[in-house]
Amino acid sequence: MAKVWLVGAGPGPADLMTVRAVRVLAAADIVFHDALIGDDVLALAPNAEKVAVGKRCGAHSTSQRFINKRLADAARKYRNVVRLKGGDPMLFGRAQEEIDALAAEGIGVEVIPGVTAALAAAAGVQRSLTKRGVARSVAFVTPRVGDGEDPVEWAAAAARADTTAIYMGAGDAVAVASALVSQGVSPATPIALIENASRPDQTVHAGVLAALPALAAARGNGPALIVIGEICRDLASDEAALPIARRANG
Repeated sequence: MAKVWLVGAGPGPADLMTVRAVRVLAAADIVFHDALIGDDVLALAPNAEKVAVGKRCGAHSTSQRFINKRLADAARKYRNVVRLKGGDPMLFGRAQEEIDALAAEGIGVEVIPGVTAALAAAAGVQRSLTKRGVARSVAFVTPRVGDGEDPVEWAAAAARADTTAIYMGAGDAVAVASALVSQGVSPATPIALIENASRPDQTVHAGVLAALPALAAARGNGPALIVIGEICRDLASDEAALPIARRANG
């Protein structure tokens, strides 16, 4: 029986993937991929059957239980099975559910990490998530919870960190801003909303926490990450910090 490879596709550009990821894709027989995986990345698996199993907010998506079953069935049929995930599989990618489901079927798994959105966003705007004397802690959080899941105290964790990267929060910007303020985060805290991080159409909207709903309303339809903390101060006015972005002050 084959093993399943959980592969991180990174934030979008194919040349940000690891050498190991490219090698595994080249040998793949079948690839189960997320919705945001680009054609240039899928082209790295020229001989593989491609199966879209992605999840997008507000759109029809494949249930996780069904994905788990498809992966197990494929591992019994094919030699090289790839589950291709945007960003890094081990961060907000439900990888543990797939690993556990495959392990229960006696199917081995190997994980290949990828560049997660927060790191791509930091690189894209040339702002380190950590900075000596300013930011010594970073939190990766999401306000998103699945159906039937209990709410999590993400805002409390965000309030304690010097820098916070919020995944899947732009669509709930009003609630996100309110939750952070309720935890003691100042409405004047610098923020940046980075859309399509690392891609040619990357867009940056920068301001303060109180303006987050307006900044989110100005974004397009691409995946967006919210970064909060002093490392974002003066980002909107610093042209040199946005080398590939369509510059926007929100």
